[in-house]
Amino acid sequence: MKKIIYPKRKEWSKLMERPTIAISDLNKTVLQIFDDIRINGDKAVGKYTYTFDKVKLKTFLINDKEIKEAKNQLSAELIKAIKLAKRNIEIFHAAQKEKTQIIETSKGVKCWRESRPIEKVGIYISGGTAPLFSTVLMLGIPAKLAGCKEIVLCTPPDINGKINPAILFAAKLVGVTSIFRVGGIQAIGALTFGTKTIPKVDKIFGPGNQYVTASKQHAQNYGLAIDMPAGPSEVLIIADKSSVPKFVAADLLSQSEHGADSQVILLSNNEFLITKTLAAIKKQLKKLPRKEIALKALVNSKAILLKSINECIEFSNQYAPEHLILAFSNYRNIIHEITNAGSVFLGNYSCESAGDYASGTNHTLPTNGYARNYSGVSLDSFLKKITFQELTKEGIQNIGKTIEVMADAEQLTAHKNAVSIRLKIINDEQ
Repeated sequence: MKKIIYPKRKEWSKLMERPTIAISDLNKTVLQIFDDIRINGDKAVGKYTYTFDKVKLKTFLINDKEIKEAKNQLSAELIKAIKLAKRNIEIFHAAQKEKTQIIETSKGVKCWRESRPIEKVGIYISGGTAPLFSTVLMLGIPAKLAGCKEIVLCTPPDINGKINPAILFAAKLVGVTSIFRVGGIQAIGALTFGTKTIPKVDKIFGPGNQYVTASKQHAQNYGLAIDMPAGPSEVLIIADKSSVPKFVAADLLSQSEHGADSQVILLSNNEFLITKTLAAIKKQLKKLPRKEIALKALVNSKAILLKSINECIEFSNQYAPEHLILAFSNYRNIIHEITNAGSVFLGNYSCESAGDYASGTNHTLPTNGYARNYSGVSLDSFLKKITFQELTKEGIQNIGKTIEVMADAEQLTAHKNAVSIRLKIINDEQ
């Protein structure tokens, strides 16, 4: 992890760069696989599953027997933990339901908005080196609360064609309707076009590597929606003399172990804190099973000394991190300055892992600077908002002239006539 002392502002943009794969190579690969799946369906999905996951599958669909057996492979302690996390996530997301409000904008003119679920959603769950069963909860729970009719889950198989039992148990627990052992670009392609086995969906959710993110973005060219461009994980921590170096180091490493393309950033106005944190990282790193992955991520990561906490906030807002930790005691005075972040963790005891698993907030968040213009997943992500309006005779009389004048100014005579005809009949009746 590179230590940088008082960089000049003109150097900030360079320091904010994320590790990336060449975009042209990414898009070329995605386009090729998508075209193959669109034409050849399951056959192409099977081919790329063998290419990338090194397994030949007889079937993509996970059957009921596999799902039932999954629970027996989990410890009672893990089952209890998953259920507690589920409860907290449900409480937080259920509270996001909106009550319908009918607004009378003019006398006789009533407008309101109602929510409707997106009928078919696909949720992508990363497998690979870390099977993220927690993401099943984060996506499946709000989908179920929203009332989605079909919740289709895709996740990559291991070398034996198996799926982590915790993923299967969590999927059953939250009400996922079908599970497929397919990952990567081929999973997103299958959900985009539909195959004989895997259904086409209306919206795709879930974080993944840069290939998955590029695939989701490409899916939008075929009429699908996505939650956000959620790629490799990242955290930015702001610390001062009141921060605990051991805590800061642990939080930095918690994101580093996600993947070699993850990035972690430490900002502080206290050089001693940075030095102590870097020492704590070296010590804690030795005990991590995923040490090699974390080390690769740390190559792309930085510890930066700035002049003040306000300057740290300014840097963070430009970086727009997925996770932002204010790892100091006097955070309440600075919260209002935060404009760009996926999810924020306040104080020395609000570790990022809490949001990843069990506090209740959603951990599917915008990365790569997209926190400037995207929000994390919420109940609303699985809903459509439909507006309604109801005009009485009095209502059309009250705003009719306004509509006529505006339509006439835009030279849309038929629009004007739709009002004029009604007003004439009302006047004739009177």
